[in-house]
Amino acid sequence: MSTIHWPENHTHQSARWHSENGTPLPQRTIVADDRMKANDAYRHACEGTALLWQGDFHNARQLLQAMGRRIDRKPPRSNTSPSEPFHLHRRSSSHRARVLGKLLVLLDDDYTLALRRAPDVRQACLEAYGPSKGPMAVSLRELLGVIGAHQWRLQGVEVPALGTRIHPHYGVFAPARGEYVDLVARAPLPPAALHSPDTSTAFDLGTGTGVLAAVLARRGINRVVATDISPRALTCAKDNAHRLALTDRIEVSGPGLFPEGSADLVVCNPPWLPARPTSPIERGVYDPDSTMLHGFLTGLSAHLRPGGEGWLILSDLAEHLGLRTRQQLLDAIQAAHLRVVDKIDTKPRHPRSKDATDPLHTARSAETTTLWRLTA
Repeated sequence: MSTIHWPENHTHQSARWHSENGTPLPQRTIVADDRMKANDAYRHACEGTALLWQGDFHNARQLLQAMGRRIDRKPPRSNTSPSEPFHLHRRSSSHRARVLGKLLVLLDDDYTLALRRAPDVRQACLEAYGPSKGPMAVSLRELLGVIGAHQWRLQGVEVPALGTRIHPHYGVFAPARGEYVDLVARAPLPPAALHSPDTSTAFDLGTGTGVLAAVLARRGINRVVATDISPRALTCAKDNAHRLALTDRIEVSGPGLFPEGSADLVVCNPPWLPARPTSPIERGVYDPDSTMLHGFLTGLSAHLRPGGEGWLILSDLAEHLGLRTRQQLLDAIQAAHLRVVDKIDTKPRHPRSKDATDPLHTARSAETTTLWRLTA
């Protein structure tokens, strides 16, 4: 357990240090309040000094935004390769997280945030962190993420394919991009599942919120086994199955990738970009060395019933960013002794695909998401 220390009123104070993305304990921490100027805060943060905020909550948010604007003033570097915009974007994002993560707040024993005009964050923190273990220092940026996740959990995300909402938990990737859900909702079910509906089984690997497991259950699959490596995702999937009254058809299993046994249909929507995540929520987007993708492909044949199919839902964004080639994907499919029966394409509908100011706009505007139907 890490402990953060800071001087205050000629005494030494301390509290537990917590960072969801594994940010190391600050080497130096000073107290800051409404008198702190943005330039000074930015300078301290760039030098590695953390600022423990004791002023007004809304002023802290404004200071965080002002520090972000100073980071954005840096001119972009020239591109030297197809993947250079992506790597520059990731380095910039990492620098932003490192600097903005130096503005801290202190949560009391019961997760009370004792700042002027501060919201009640106790329930949001309890959902994200579990029972309190005493006063805890966290970055304001992380706390704002916890508050936002609590609102998403309360309101849910509308899923047209289900005709209802899915409620994501903190640290679990939300199904905000609906095109991959629509692909699973409209792809033809394999003959093995259609011929024996009363005994049909599907696996949903990396289930996250459980949205694809719910779609498959609603499509008539008798038994859906949903897996994930994240305990938070497993809890979230169970919660959504209960909300949708599908606990008799959806079994949540894990942590792990493949469950035991075989199925008529195995669905996998792995992280689309082969890169290292820098926070728990990024594990839904970034997968170092495409570990989950290769794990799905190599293990698929052993878990398919005769006549069964594996559905791989994958964006080609990595190809447009120069991180993976189409031939590398096809070679991996062939190496796993799999055959492509068909593929169904769709274009993204999210706002970033049309945002010309996005540093990755060229790649995003050309992106296609594909459902690959594979057999052994």
